[in-house]
Amino acid sequence: MAQIASYASDPRQSRGRRHDEGRSENDGSVRGPRDDFQRDRDRIIHSISFRRLRHKTQVFVAPDGDHFRVRLTHSLEVAQIGRTIARSLGLNEDLTEALCLAHDIGHPPFGHAGEDALEEALADHGGFDHNAQTIRTLTKLERPYPRWDGLNLTWEMLEGLAKHNGPIAQPTWAMAEANSGMALDLNSWPSLEAQIAAVADDIAYDNHDIDDGIRAGLLTIDQLLTLPFIAERWSDICARFPDIEQDRLVPELIRDQIGLMVNNVIETTVSRIKKHGITTVDDVRSAGVMIGGFSDDMAAKERTLKKFMYANLYNHPEQMAAADQARVVVADLVGAYRDKPELMPESWAAALPSAEPDRIRHIADFMAGMTDRYASNSHSEIFGNL
Repeated sequence: MAQIASYASDPRQSRGRRHDEGRSENDGSVRGPRDDFQRDRDRIIHSISFRRLRHKTQVFVAPDGDHFRVRLTHSLEVAQIGRTIARSLGLNEDLTEALCLAHDIGHPPFGHAGEDALEEALADHGGFDHNAQTIRTLTKLERPYPRWDGLNLTWEMLEGLAKHNGPIAQPTWAMAEANSGMALDLNSWPSLEAQIAAVADDIAYDNHDIDDGIRAGLLTIDQLLTLPFIAERWSDICARFPDIEQDRLVPELIRDQIGLMVNNVIETTVSRIKKHGITTVDDVRSAGVMIGGFSDDMAAKERTLKKFMYANLYNHPEQMAAADQARVVVADLVGAYRDKPELMPESWAAALPSAEPDRIRHIADFMAGMTDRYASNSHSEIFGNL
């Protein structure tokens, strides 16, 4: 294992897994020279739910173009950024990568539109949250092993997935259920690996959504130049490449923006490590504040960028129309499966609980695992084309 900082997560000090895997050469459970966090990463990559991300919405619902990002490519880009930051800080790259790859597995079809529809369907039964659904999927719904449900991930992996955005004061029912299976210390801050995975997600979608928005013709450079920090970077790029057409400079803008954000996170995190006297991973968890992240100035710029993206891309009339249609698809399917469970695949219908709230939560589990195209095709088969 590569040398890591004293405040990094060490697989040799892991709090373990919920189920004892009884590793020995006699029972065939030793599969290659990997540590626990490397195994976690590989279990994510080999999972069915990870493969399904290739047909789940990132920005555009069921995009026709081959060049737009989907949840899978977004997750890979998050992992690349996360590894870069983790390496610079001396963190555990494997745990960081695993968290980045897994962070969106709980997203239902059609992105936030699908999530809103499931939230409404479960409003009287505890609601729906994609973050908690990620853990539910990886601890219960994935079933590749003969002796237990779930991927049997390490405590550090589950903790990071649960709390990468910070402590959880009021866990949802799904998060509380996961916590009861393996106490995740929900009131403390997570590891630095988890904090870096969270900010890597922000960096990736802030900038790559700009790229996709411009490619789709829903955003223009002129719109972006209303943001001073974007305008400054664009002016510098145009000065460096005065004879190059603007279309070819957009990727340079995206790269520069990512580089600025990554460098800011590294510098800010190093500064906070020193300021708070962080020397162990327990120090990170008990610091009482986020250690890994943007500086105050960069965080303010990033919030401004998000506000801009909601106003000009995510809430664009074309996007809103697609989202409205997606919500109808999800809501219709939930109602159909509730009234006629036999419309679900046989294995799901046979396992449907008889009483609420387990009944609607089971249907939501099935719905959350759907890809955009599977949901659309299922809706067409039951209701005809919209």
